[in-house]
Amino acid sequence: MATAADLMSAASYISMAGVISLMGYDGAVHLLGWTGSYVLLAFLLAPYLRKFGKFTVADFIRDRYYSNTARLVAVIFALIVSFTNVAGQMRGVGVVFSRFLEVDINTGVIIGMVIVLFYAVLGGMKGVTDTQIAQYCVLIFAFMFPSIFISIQMTGSSIPQIGMASTLVDSDVYLIDKLNGLSTDLGFSEYTSSNKGMVDVFMITLALMAGTAGLPHVIVRFFTVKKVKDARKSAGLALLFIGILYTTAPVISMFARTNLIETVSEKSL
Repeated sequence: MATAADLMSAASYISMAGVISLMGYDGAVHLLGWTGSYVLLAFLLAPYLRKFGKFTVADFIRDRYYSNTARLVAVIFALIVSFTNVAGQMRGVGVVFSRFLEVDINTGVIIGMVIVLFYAVLGGMKGVTDTQIAQYCVLIFAFMFPSIFISIQMTGSSIPQIGMASTLVDSDVYLIDKLNGLSTDLGFSEYTSSNKGMVDVFMITLALMAGTAGLPHVIVRFFTVKKVKDARKSAGLALLFIGILYTTAPVISMFARTNLIETVSEKSL
């Protein structure tokens, strides 16, 4: 759960459903890339990093290629990636706290940094892990709870993933057909249509897979297990926990877009 929460933080929680709702079929490429990254981790990275017995990626690179220069390059890129990722995450934290506590974003960022520092300093890696487990539970509850009830309201199904492929309540029209019709009526292309070619989808997915699999804060999770087998198992379970949320995000995006269009249709400002 902690490994899954490392990936599914601000971007997944705040932005992913919105991106899919806005872009439709083309937005699903993010799901393919981010989920596929854990397949790379499970089969090509996590077990071998743990088997090597080093505690940082930079040490692994140095001993693997017998070069301190390679180790320095790895450290530099790890720092660049980490600071870039932290900047985005802290911005997301600032947005959440600013809405929750009704403060400005800068104050929200400071509050989030203090909380993270508190847990990291007092609890160490175990404290951070326990916090991320709780974070995952909050994330999955926040996603599943509204999606279940909006699925029941619109399709009568209590399982959102099934509701997404079901007919609407008191109607023989499927949800996806309804959404395609609403989109074309407003002058947009169908929700399920794609403007990206196969090469674009492949390259974007590959970039997201490789980039996410190389995130330092995700890789370091696999150094906390005892055995190589545990590292592979951890990656597999993380993929399962990620899949629960990532299969729910398209559901929320479709329900929300349909509900939004029908709610604001023919309404005066």
